[in-house]
Amino acid sequence: QVHLMESGGGSVQSGGSLRLSCVFSGVASSTYCMGWSRQVLGKEREEVAVIDVDGSPDYTDSMRGRVTISLDTSRSTLYLQMNSLNPEDTATYSCAYEPGPCGQIYYGTGYFFQNWGQGTQVTVSS
Repeated sequence: QVHLMESGGGSVQSGGSLRLSCVFSGVASSTYCMGWSRQVLGKEREEVAVIDVDGSPDYTDSMRGRVTISLDTSRSTLYLQMNSLNPEDTATYSCAYEPGPCGQIYYGTGYFFQNWGQGTQVTVSS
């Protein structure tokens, strides 16, 4: 069973940066897709970025140009570097995992992940 644990959230002023981390364990597949999404209470989850274990990252328009997703397989850790944050970025950020390549779980408008962490809160003040 895959276990995902996020950290790195917190409070930051507008224009600031944060780096989120997601330590994972229990991955049995050598090929897998991982991603970051965010959710504001009462609203739908919004994808931010995904990355294949051996491929290129893919960013959605929500934070494109302000975030970088990376994966350190030696540390079993997924990262999300976020820059130029603004109050609209306030949300709970969660990491996700799915075996197989990202293209295999893409359904036209998003990626279908079934394994999620608990999330870490990011609050951006103006």
